[in-house]
Amino acid sequence: MKEDRTTKRLIRRETHSSRALPATVAAAVLTVVFLWLALESTLWLLKDKPLLAGPAQMLGWLKDLPATTVPAGLTAAGIGLGIVGLLLLGSGVGAGRRSRRALASDRSAVVVDDDVIAAAVSSTSRLAANLAPGQVTTTVGGRSVRVHVRPTSGVPLELETITTAVDGELAAYAPNRRLTSSVRVTNQGVVGQ
Repeated sequence: MKEDRTTKRLIRRETHSSRALPATVAAAVLTVVFLWLALESTLWLLKDKPLLAGPAQMLGWLKDLPATTVPAGLTAAGIGLGIVGLLLLGSGVGAGRRSRRALASDRSAVVVDDDVIAAAVSSTSRLAANLAPGQVTTTVGGRSVRVHVRPTSGVPLELETITTAVDGELAAYAPNRRLTSSVRVTNQGVVGQ
């Protein structure tokens, strides 16, 4: 049971990106601001010269800000702060998924990059349709696999054969999130391949 929990943790760690960098940057900026405010307050209490601006100066500046600033400037500053807040919220709450997925395995944790799955599906569909390597491209999305096939001019393709081969390949992997496939044969063919 403990091994299963460890395996799940390893898989999650490999398939999701860390939020350590944005959290560290935000914490460092806030720490610097609060330390500066504490230093200014301490200097003000000791009746010493302020480093940049004392608390009384900052309070006066905040009171005079609406009268001395153009309303468009205040609006732009508010929008800018709102965008920064939304970016921080999005980086903290967002899924943070990498383009990797876990595959079923009885012995170990197996994590495969989406590009590897796309290459394998392209190869399988290419062999099923008897095509050259450049005639099949595959993209793997969050829950879908899209295969684009460019047939050889004048040679008919069986869409069902390619679809069956792609679905069989995906079923063999048994990814942790189900992938649906779509195979599209383009109207424009390739000459001489």
